[in-house]
Parts: sequence; C-alpha cells; structure tokens
Amino acid sequence: MNYVIFDDYKWENFFPITLTRSTADLRVGILKLRQRLNEYFKINKQRIIISDHLEDIYSARFPDWQINKLNNGKTIFLNSRLKVDKDIAKKINELPENTCLTSNDDILAAKMNSKESVVSIDRILSMFENLERIDINKNYCWQYIWELIACNSEYIEQDFQDFFYDKDNYFETELGITVLNPYNIWIGEGATIKPGVVIDASSGPVIIDEKALIMPNAVIIGPVFIGKNSIIKAGAKIYKGTTIGPMCKIGGEIEETIIQAYSNKQHDGFLGHSYLGEWINLGAGTNNSDLKNNYKNVKSYFYPLKNKVDTGLQFLGVIIGDHTKTGINSTINTGSVISAGCNIFGNEMIKDFIPALSWGKFSNLNEYKLDKFIETAGIVKNRRKLEFSIVEKKLYQSIGKLK
Repeated sequence: MNYVIFDDYKWENFFPITLTRSTADLRVGILKLRQRLNEYFKINKQRIIISDHLEDIYSARFPDWQINKLNNGKTIFLNSRLKVDKDIAKKINELPENTCLTSNDDILAAKMNSKESVVSIDRILSMFENLERIDINKNYCWQYIWELIACNSEYIEQDFQDFFYDKDNYFETELGITVLNPYNIWIGEGATIKPGVVIDASSGPVIIDEKALIMPNAVIIGPVFIGKNSIIKAGAKIYKGTTIGPMCKIGGEIEETIIQAYSNKQHDGFLGHSYLGEWINLGAGTNNSDLKNNYKNVKSYFYPLKNKVDTGLQFLGVIIGDHTKTGINSTINTGSVISAGCNIFGNEMIKDFIPALSWGKFSNLNEYKLDKFIETAGIVKNRRKLEFSIVEKKLYQSIGKLK
C-alpha cells in the first residue's frame, strides 16, 4: 500500500507559516503533522502533494522524497491537516476501495488505485470526485493556524504518552536542580541542565530533547517541549503549552507558544499564545500582547479573506513568518500577523497585518529590497554553517508575489 500525504486548498488558512512549508510540516505538540501521520500509519517512504511554489525547495532538501508524483497501485491519500488518532487511523486503513472519508467540506482520506502521473494541490481534490463518500460527524481537520496554538498543551501530553514515555530516558537528578514529578520528565541523550534549574512537571510533561542546553536558574513548567540543540538562557521562564523546535535560543518569558525551529528570542520580554516560523530574531525587549483589555475575542488577519476575522479565542498573540526580525523594544499588539521576510523596528506598536518583505516602522513600511533581504538571510544562515540557497531565493521571489 502506498501512502500519500496531500495539502489541499486550505493551505492558505495557515499563512504566513505555510508560505515557506507544507501544511504537513506545521508543528503542534512535540511532532509535526507529517511526523504524526508517519507514526500512526507506519509510513516509510515519504510521498507528498504540495503547492507548486514549494516543489523546488522540497526537492532540493529531500531528494529521496516523492513530490507531486503518483505511482501505479493501491494508494491511501491522507490530508496533511488530519487530526490523527488511533480511531481515525483504523477507519482509514479499513476504507473500502474507491471511497473517501469526509467531514463537513474536508476530505480526510481516500483509498483508490492511482495511476502514474504528476499532480498538484490544485488538482488533487478533483481526483476524488467520483469516489463513494463516507461522512463522519466530527471535525477531524485543523482549520486555522491559531487552533494549533490553542491545542498545543493537549498535544504535548498526547505525544509524550504515545511516542516518548517508553523511549530511553537519560534523565538523571543532579545536585542543585529542582524537579517536581520526575516520572513526567524525559531527557534526551547529551542534554545539559545547569544548577539552579527548576523543572516542574506536576501539571504536564517536560521533554528536553537531545543536546539541548538549559542554563542556570531557568524555570520550566510543563507541558513543554524543547527541541534538539536548543538553548534556554539563564533565568528564562518557560510556561505551559510551549513547543520550542530544534536549534533555537530562548530567554525571557514565554508561554503557550509554538516555534518551528532555528529562531531566537534570547533576551528579556514576553512572548505568549503565538506561532513563530524559522530564522526569526526578536530584538531585546520585544513584547507581545495576547489578551485584549476588554477581554473580548481576538480578531486576526486571515489571508483567504484579506481581512481580520474573529478567532473565537480570548488569548492570541502574534503569528510571524520565516526570516522576520524585530528591533529592540518592539511592542506587538494582540492578534497581529507579520508575514515572512520582514524587518520591523521603531517605537510604534506593531499591529494588525504586515505583508511579506516589508521593512521599516509600522507607520512607514517600505518594500524590503530582495537583494538586501537575501544578503541578510545569507549572513544569518552562514552563522549556523548553512547556506541561503538558490531555490530559497526563488521561493522568496514567489512569496513577494503572493503577499
């Protein structure tokens, strides 16, 4: 049986994070959506259907993946937005041939004989038009980027039980480290925890992955996940519902926030109920609001409507796309969206929506010249001994047209 993970037209619901990645590579809990599907369906060969503008960069990064191509044979198609669990995985594997599983207007999965062909997300749903539909009366798909933030605590706990609880644990109690509920803590090989650190897993698990560094006097209150090679700075306060991907540097105060990877918030300042992509740097003293003064629901910019919508959430901070930077002492209003490739500074409050490749103060935004952006992005990646590649340059050229 072939398994194919596909993005559909709702990939735009997750902009600006999905401007630079497949919906399948959104992180919630400990894992990315794709990784969770791989685990539940025991997928070994990665086959994905993604937006055409992402095809070159995915092909360069993952040359052994099958991208936007189908093989002959029996195939199960899995929506990348699927909220997978054991029950829905069983239903999908037991689907009769030539049927699809649906929920509201979403196709969760389909089973059919595919033919060798090239396909894209613009055509993927048309392939299922003549299949018999089996509808389930439950929402089994992620609909909006802010849903991932709201559910992150729940998914950290679920992933801990499903994928980490029984793995080899390198947790050792060291002198000078305070630990509450050690059975709810998982430490990866090579992780370093310095004296004065407090790890409180009494309200949820704390997972510190391989080679992470927790510097002195940091406080971590679960449920929290800290990814491989990430650094938690001295005196940092990491509260529940926080997922920090690999290769990040985090200081100050952070809660109910997801960071994909390779992003820095090294200094004092508050970051709450937010979602950050990769290669982001928040200048010293950057703070965001995640609660309105009148305690009403937060509205946030929604790309498909090109307008702000009611998220239904009382708490929502900021959503920031890849390779965006903020200057020192930046203040970000509740529910703001800052797209990819921006450089924002000054003493004015950042609010509402900032398009991709913007540069300057909030009240006087200019187009961030592509050559200048590429120069800075290259310097940033070279510091990690990585290269800002030709396909990445082409990606940001296309993002400039999508903004």
